[in-house]
Amino acid sequence: MSRDVILSVEHLMMQFGGIRALNDVSFAIERHSISALIGPNGAGKTTVFNCLTGFYKATDGHIVLDTREQPTDVGQVMGEPFQLHDFVSPPSFLSRLRYKMFGGTHLVNRAGLARTFQNIRLFREMSVVENLLVAQHMWVNRNLVAGVLNTPAYRRAEEKALDTAFYWLEVVDLVEHANRLAGELSYGQQRRLEIARAMCTRPEIVCLDEPAAGLNPAETERLSAIIRRLRDEHRITVLLIEHDMGMVMSISDQVIVLDHGALIAEGTPEQVRNDPKVIAAYLGADEEEVA
Repeated sequence: MSRDVILSVEHLMMQFGGIRALNDVSFAIERHSISALIGPNGAGKTTVFNCLTGFYKATDGHIVLDTREQPTDVGQVMGEPFQLHDFVSPPSFLSRLRYKMFGGTHLVNRAGLARTFQNIRLFREMSVVENLLVAQHMWVNRNLVAGVLNTPAYRRAEEKALDTAFYWLEVVDLVEHANRLAGELSYGQQRRLEIARAMCTRPEIVCLDEPAAGLNPAETERLSAIIRRLRDEHRITVLLIEHDMGMVMSISDQVIVLDHGALIAEGTPEQVRNDPKVIAAYLGADEEEVA
């Protein structure tokens, strides 16, 4: 039976001068799954994310994102690079169209992908709910005249954006903090707010860069429950980078392991946990020693 793949990475290469950060990396992510990208520090995990989201232009290789929702607009939230939105063409036949970029190829249509960062990038002087409203600006009527005249269509769009914001605040358990400044939230709450903000952009796949970094065990468990809920209730595909192996092994359907820019293992948590290459990479030992 064929796999329902939403994201396919094929022979991805990334070179910075004389340093090869990624070397022939290939993997596929199934729709409505949770996948983890793991590896020692410097393995190339964030470089993969930066290539997927367009912050880096890969030296070579292909990235294919096959989303099913109709793209609606072109833009980037307030010019702030906390997530990428490239709404270019309907996915009916162009969703797999590729174009040349510095020897590599990227998918033209990246509609439906959102990202959070390892370093929190909230608008700290805005309220919690305002952070979520800003993320939805492309779905609110941006006609200046409509805004000045406060037309019925403009009011309906604003009401819908507010409803969406409070829905995701409920999912991440932050409704009671809606009117607080984002900068006043605890670290764990800010992590959850970043996920809610990403979800307000209506993604089909969300890339989470070390979402559990700095969290205590209770906060990590709460975050794990939210990620499972995204997959199970909202049918969102989740790809995360994470160093908390307990979390990775408990929530992931698939684990992809990088080391020194190369893919060394891929499979279920159980398969990866027992792979000699993975054990060697984390212990700093040779495979023969591990065996």
